[in-house]
Amino acid sequence: MSTIERTKCLIIGSGPAGYTAAIYAARANMSPILYQGMQPGGQLTTTNDVENFPGYPEGITGPEMMMQLQAQAQRFGTDVRDGWVTKVDLSGDVKKVWVNETTEIHADTVIISTGATARYLGLPSEQHYLQQGGGVSACAVCDGFFYKKQEVVIVGAGDSACEEAHYLSQLCSKVTMLVRSETFRASRIMEERVRNTPNIEILLNTETEEVLGDGQLVTGVRVKNKTTGEVSDIPATGFFVAIGHDPNTAIFKGQLEMDDTGYLITEGKTTKTNVPGVFACGDVQDKDYRQAITAAGTGCIAALDAERYLASK
Repeated sequence: MSTIERTKCLIIGSGPAGYTAAIYAARANMSPILYQGMQPGGQLTTTNDVENFPGYPEGITGPEMMMQLQAQAQRFGTDVRDGWVTKVDLSGDVKKVWVNETTEIHADTVIISTGATARYLGLPSEQHYLQQGGGVSACAVCDGFFYKKQEVVIVGAGDSACEEAHYLSQLCSKVTMLVRSETFRASRIMEERVRNTPNIEILLNTETEEVLGDGQLVTGVRVKNKTTGEVSDIPATGFFVAIGHDPNTAIFKGQLEMDDTGYLITEGKTTKTNVPGVFACGDVQDKDYRQAITAAGTGCIAALDAERYLASK
């Protein structure tokens, strides 16, 4: 038997977008309820040093920043809760949302800030060692410390892959970077940074065949050169995957407009989705920038959009 609650504003997901939306919505007397979701604080909680967020000249850790944002949202009266949304019905004037199969929330406005999740190659060997916790990771900054003075392999060709490779190079004795095609997808400055780092070796046109290990721990990576067909083994104790993200939008399929990769589509400079009263902010609708500061910016816009929507009713 689910209990029904009413709210002017429901925020689904935490992180810089959700918490910033909460701060603005709470100060506008919308008394928002925020559900933190599967990963309270979002992807930033897996980021150690945040050095590019304005106002923190010394930098700050991701988890610390999220705790501060949460405290700020709560200070203005946001009801921050554990739990995740399992089902939504956004068709009516009042949006219906089910949480943990136990609570049903009827909301006048819904702000979606469910973010995105790291992608893996999907090799059985990769998944095995990921589950074992024995050497596979999608977050160099969270786990790089465990591989101090060791040799590691990282897969990816974009900015974040370059950033993570460079981060690992400061901890590990050697970093081998596997790029599937002829070229990087990263910006020039990031590519230059990895090319100019002496202990990063870049292998272009190279695919991962298998993650090697003793059943418990990773001992190496088997790779194949796509041009020559040559297969070789690289000794490594860590295997890092930096090949992108998938937006957390499965529960909105069929109800909200998405692009072909599942990112929510918003209207122009606004956070409006195709359903009136439903707004999307942060990485769930931004595959281009994916920064804490841009997510926070769209969180602010979402709350203002929601406030204006309510005022117009």
